[in-house]
Amino acid sequence: MSSKSRLDKAYENAKRLQFDDQSKFILFSDCHRGDNSFADDFANNRNIYFHALKHYYNEGFQYCELGDGDELWENLSFESIFYAHKNVYMLMKLFHDEGRLHMIWGNHDMVYKNQDYVEKHLYTFFDRKTGKNEDLFCDIKYHEAIVLKHSETKQELFLTHGHQADWWNFLFWKWSRFMVRILWKPLNVMGIADPTSPAKNYKELIKIERRTKRWIIENDNLITILGHTHRPRFPEPRDIAFFNDGSCVHPRSITGLEIENGTISLIKWQIVTTEDGTLKIDRFLLEGPQKLIDYKTE
Repeated sequence: MSSKSRLDKAYENAKRLQFDDQSKFILFSDCHRGDNSFADDFANNRNIYFHALKHYYNEGFQYCELGDGDELWENLSFESIFYAHKNVYMLMKLFHDEGRLHMIWGNHDMVYKNQDYVEKHLYTFFDRKTGKNEDLFCDIKYHEAIVLKHSETKQELFLTHGHQADWWNFLFWKWSRFMVRILWKPLNVMGIADPTSPAKNYKELIKIERRTKRWIIENDNLITILGHTHRPRFPEPRDIAFFNDGSCVHPRSITGLEIENGTISLIKWQIVTTEDGTLKIDRFLLEGPQKLIDYKTE
């Protein structure tokens, strides 16, 4: 199966959501939440992520996570990750309880395509205070893709992780997971990068982006928003409508895409120092806001 076929299948089977100019979405991906060990890349930015996500919850945004939210290659189970970052998951639970949480699986959490696995590990958690199982993400379902369709303009936005254009990490993800657990995780602390990761292999990154662009062109310049490569992308309206929200494991910052008032923006959250020496977490606009309708082709 080619990358075109895999992307076609993801689009055809995607969860469909209606939205309009009053809708608000925040898109993050590639959080790679781990167990707070030396290999947990998310741990460095978890306070930034928590603050940003709390802001979006309070402002009424819906949260779409575009894959690789949990690092289930380096870690054997979700349980260790949950207790390492329980405050994050309890915040995500608030989104879920209000129908504002939409989850996509990526190659590092592809086990979530198995609904039985999701029911067993994500529906409930053991509360050490009460000694009972409590609700977590009850009835949640992970998807390979989500299509946002504007209720008035009928414009569509295709959201998926992006590893469909990465044949190795889609077809042979179990082998990659084995290599990461046995070899690359211990070597990571020594500064040796995993060559199977497009985020750390520039040649593979370019190939993946080239395949994705070709698919977008063949589908009438359909707005396509991915993660996977960790490289933020924000095209001009006349260019190929290929967006990437970046990741939450950049050094000292996280990036994402906001959809609000019929526009899209690339944003960054990071820790900054004020003039009096106080540290604070602040939001920065990198690109946009750009009207979504400007990307529509007839």
